[in-house]
Amino acid sequence: MNVLIARCRTDGRLTDVRIRDGRVTEVAERLRPARDEDLVDARGGALLPGLHDHHAHLLAMGAAERSVVCGPPAVNDAAALRAVLRGAADAVPADGWVRGTGYSESVAGLLDRTALDGMVADRPVRLQHRGGALWILNSAGLAAVASALDDSLDVERDAAGHPTGRLWRYDVRLRAAIGAEPPDLASVGERLASYGITGVTDATPDLDAAGLELIATAVLGGRLRQGVQLLGAATGTPLAPGLSSGPYKILLRDHDLPGLEELAGLIDRSHRAARPVAVHCVTRESLLLTLAALEIVGTCEGDRVEHAAVVPPEMCEHLAAKRLTVVTQPSFIATRGDTYLASVDPRDAEHLYPYATLLAHGVPTAPSSDAPFGDPDPWRTMAAAASRRTPSGRVLGSHERVAPGMVLAGFLSPPHSPGGPPRRVAPGCPADLCLLGEPVEAALARPSADQVALVLRAGKPVFQR
Repeated sequence: MNVLIARCRTDGRLTDVRIRDGRVTEVAERLRPARDEDLVDARGGALLPGLHDHHAHLLAMGAAERSVVCGPPAVNDAAALRAVLRGAADAVPADGWVRGTGYSESVAGLLDRTALDGMVADRPVRLQHRGGALWILNSAGLAAVASALDDSLDVERDAAGHPTGRLWRYDVRLRAAIGAEPPDLASVGERLASYGITGVTDATPDLDAAGLELIATAVLGGRLRQGVQLLGAATGTPLAPGLSSGPYKILLRDHDLPGLEELAGLIDRSHRAARPVAVHCVTRESLLLTLAALEIVGTCEGDRVEHAAVVPPEMCEHLAAKRLTVVTQPSFIATRGDTYLASVDPRDAEHLYPYATLLAHGVPTAPSSDAPFGDPDPWRTMAAAASRRTPSGRVLGSHERVAPGMVLAGFLSPPHSPGGPPRRVAPGCPADLCLLGEPVEAALARPSADQVALVLRAGKPVFQR
């Protein structure tokens, strides 16, 4: 498909942009339309490279669309939780599962099988904590997956050795035991495209063959409309067109952190395979452990820290000295900030999800969603980074505010270099593009996905308002 986008703004200038065979071929003030081109009048709107979400979970996003929301702001107390679970249970067959997502302890405390039995006992229930690491099952659910419960610390047990219902990092094992239908990624792709997103870094750790096939098939078939970089694919795995391999994801389980030598060994093996690492760090302890391991084995270009949820200022200096990149999620302040203020150690509250401080120390920092655990809308992320307001309106970490334009630049940074120089619309670049309905300055004054007018992937429309 050949396209001429007329009267669009690129790098602040009013230009025409010609697209042929999936690439931008010309950018000039005035281009004459060719007979084989579709003409798009941008009417002065900004033409940007397609946005890239540097950390999301595609399969979990697909699964979440078939789940009931069990946390704030929709569900805020035990009575509301019981109502939504009971309603979901009444809507599934007798042998069907109730799948809940987004649970927070602020709703009804730290649940276990007994607490869930009091809400729904006649259907198997699995409830995912909003952080994504913890699943909570009722007794019927535990009985249904009994053969998949091992003796590891991932299965929490009471003093008598019985499972409490709390399972850590059990996604793959649960999916296999339940035989759940694979998620359809088409709606995920449509939703992301509506935000102007043409690329995603999938951060699913240790992606198994079935998960890899699901993503690859969706990309090849056009149901998933984004290019995908994978952090969880095993090193050396052949990848289909539209997929690429990113740094190797190392998931640090905060309830069971590895020893220093073990983590150093994991990082070293990845480096020896010429692959940087992306280390999941959501606590002060996990970040300290990661920095200590990297002190032993050294860093390589492309090493990054995922989340960096708690970063005291002195650690910023170490991140900068080791030339590490941080991929952060500003939207968590907007969606979880009040819970953080009530539950996080006061020493850490002012250092949650830093952004401005990292940039001031020269640490390449890029925004992302962590969807479905965070808000997938990059425009709301821009607003959240600028305001740092919690759901109740309190400001958490005002010194970490970052202008929306800086956050947009992070979404425009390349998949292989998050936080690096933003991509530009220029001859030779892929025609993965996002056209806004107005100039970028006006769009950033009130960030909203409603401003996305047209999205192209390889020159073909994947979203049009």
